Amino acid sequence: QVQLVESGGGLVQAGGSLKLSCATSGRTLSSYTMGWFRQAPGKEREFVAGIISSGGRTYYADSAKGRFTISRDNAKNTVYLQMNSLKPEDTAVYYCAARLGNGIFTAQKNYDYWGQGTQVTVSS
Repeated sequence: QVQLVESGGGLVQAGGSLKLSCATSGRTLSSYTMGWFRQAPGKEREFVAGIISSGGRTYYADSAKGRFTISRDNAKNTVYLQMNSLKPEDTAVYYCAARLGNGIFTAQKNYDYWGQGTQVTVSS
């Protein structure tokens, strides 16, 4: 069982930055592709960014390209999402997810484990 715990969310003004972290305990993340998703009120959960187990390949949703950076430190069993130039429309609960293997998928159904989420609120 992989338990994921997100942190780093909060309230930030438009144009600001936040760095989210997703850590695990009890199981190494080095064999897992990791993804970040988000869910805004009244909307479906959507893919934001993904990174393969080695960290050598990443993929971003169009909304995240050029502003967000996903990275990982397998020695620390932690995945990060650096978010810059935040916009009010980035307001959502952000979730990290893990799937065994090296494919980055944008659909939720492909991920086996989920964290509880961290709230990001961007004020205008």
